[in-house]
Amino acid sequence: MKKNIYQKHIPLKKFGQNFLIDKIIINNIIQWINPKNSEVLVEIGPGLAALTEPICNMVDSLIIIEIDSNLLELLKNKNFFSKLIIFNKNALTFDYLKLFHNQKLIRIFGNLPYNISVSLIIYLFKKIYIIKDMHFMIQKEVADRLIATPGNKSYGRLSILAQYYCHIKIIFNVLPESFFPIPKVYSVFVQLIPRKKYPIYVYDINILSYITNIAFQKRRKILRHSLSSLFSVDKLITLGIDPTLRAENISVLQYCKLANYLFNNKCYN
Repeated sequence: MKKNIYQKHIPLKKFGQNFLIDKIIINNIIQWINPKNSEVLVEIGPGLAALTEPICNMVDSLIIIEIDSNLLELLKNKNFFSKLIIFNKNALTFDYLKLFHNQKLIRIFGNLPYNISVSLIIYLFKKIYIIKDMHFMIQKEVADRLIATPGNKSYGRLSILAQYYCHIKIIFNVLPESFFPIPKVYSVFVQLIPRKKYPIYVYDINILSYITNIAFQKRRKILRHSLSSLFSVDKLITLGIDPTLRAENISVLQYCKLANYLFNNKCYN
């Protein structure tokens, strides 16, 4: 079966190609996405059309972003090809603002290549104001980082940025055998819905990103040392943060408070 499906395309490691082949998983994903004709639907990395084809059977048009020209050539022979709006681009540098028309938010989904999933999610956060929701297949380790809470070994910069921007839901786990070639890691299908309101609004997200980057580069050090270039011990205490804690012990809201302090006091260049 696998030979018949993939004889026209050799999965390329440089693009992180592991194609979804489990029909049950595919159907479950489509049910969760629940695509509608009135929506702006964007698939990142359609691959061999495991999701693309059934979704095209439900809607009149689908935007796809695919870096591999060989895969796009294979799609030309499909009966749904006329429904596709194709961008032969790198999803990590693509200008998603091109897809935002008439104030209609876009819905993004895809079986993400493992080698770009974190970078892509962080890149999409910068365009969060034009996104309605995101549904991604990612490696379990990344999913664990997205939802991790303070004190958890997976908690880090990605956790903080993701939880600041989005409500995150782990929908279901996926076995390696659901893909071809079979990856060495487990996968998770995850939903990210941008927040409409923030518990604490961060005035400059670049400052939050900067602080978390510094803190977690030295995650084994306590904050009085790792953030010493930005905050004095007295200032951390004034902001309600114990300077003897490590980076992984500080909540998302506390990091937001730190970012806003630097913004308000013009302590960041």
